[in-house]
Amino acid sequence: MKRILLAASLGLILVGCGQPDPAAPASAPEATTPQPPPTLPRTAAPAGASVSIASPADGDVVSSPVLVRFAAEGLTVVPAGDFRPDSGHHHLLINTGLPADLGQPLPMDDKHLHYGQGQTEAAVTLPPGQHTLQLLLGDGNHVPHDPPVVSAPITITVQ
Repeated sequence: MKRILLAASLGLILVGCGQPDPAAPASAPEATTPQPPPTLPRTAAPAGASVSIASPADGDVVSSPVLVRFAAEGLTVVPAGDFRPDSGHHHLLINTGLPADLGQPLPMDDKHLHYGQGQTEAAVTLPPGQHTLQLLLGDGNHVPHDPPVVSAPITITVQ
């Protein structure tokens, strides 16, 4: 009898302490769906603005490192973090297309090179083979303008 009372008392203590009731059915853990990051407001593109790759030219055969010169018209090239009107900074896309979500800052990886100090040229090390290059202007937050200010892609071959 003492054992039954002791077991019943222990059961009440455990329930009171927030322990799960062993007789209760097990519940499945709550599933959570990852939420996409919030979309940032996009800066309006300056009217008539354009960017291009001044060199190398489409189809060129080059050696690495490749000196890539950027050109911009109808806007001011400024460092990242600078939000003055009609401005932005360059991003070089290598062997990739435009990002699917243009309301997000551009990724920082080997396919999305950032020139956030306002650079207008860069020596880019590329392995031998064929590569596509394309410029995309970003605002002070590295977010593409609306509509995006983007160059035509070029294809080069590195020997």
